[in-house]
Amino acid sequence: MGGGHHHVTPGSEPRKDQDLQAIKDAKIPIAWRDTCSHILIGLNKCRRETWWNPNKCEHDRHIYEECEYNAYLQRVEAKVQHDKIKAAQSD
Repeated sequence: MGGGHHHVTPGSEPRKDQDLQAIKDAKIPIAWRDTCSHILIGLNKCRRETWWNPNKCEHDRHIYEECEYNAYLQRVEAKVQHDKIKAAQSD
């Protein structure tokens, strides 16, 4: 797998230490509660205030989508590390 390095925009980092009460109060559906929920709270607030206008909240949406991508990259890296450890143990 090739490719360059991904530049992380400040504020788009996935976080494991979430304010669960704030997520619950914001009525984030359980299916959407992940390491990027802290960004989704603000994005959904902006969406509601602008009646889901697609031209508004673009920056918040970009940050949220980048956070989800960064979380994906973390999961891929964790899988690669896990596979390396399993391969080393089987040798």
